[in-house]
Amino acid sequence: MLESVMNLILPIIIHILELMGVAIICFGAVRSIITYFKTQLAKGKGRRLSDAKGVDNVKVMLGTSLELGLEFKMGAEIIKTLLIRDLSEIWILAAIIVLRTMLSVLLHFEMRTEKKKSEVDTKLKESN
Repeated sequence: MLESVMNLILPIIIHILELMGVAIICFGAVRSIITYFKTQLAKGKGRRLSDAKGVDNVKVMLGTSLELGLEFKMGAEIIKTLLIRDLSEIWILAAIIVLRTMLSVLLHFEMRTEKKKSEVDTKLKESN
């Protein structure tokens, strides 16, 4: 009985987690695009926007949403391991998890580097 309940409920949970991951990535991309255009318009008019953290580093905003969205999608992949029936599915799922983990690690490293660069740039601007 428990197996039939899991086979009924887990696919729904997996789809919800994947949808949340996609929604977070899309929302972050739209927010980053809007911020980028606001920044470019402000630069064109010769002034700066007041939201310096969000405006100065659009890459960090987008990268953060990509990281979070990938975490949701990886959670869905991990839950999929409960539904696996044969060895070939395990190999496919393992490859997907390894690729997403590598993407997450690379994004995290990139975001940390960008944040440090942004902090250095802010300190240089303040000292001038």
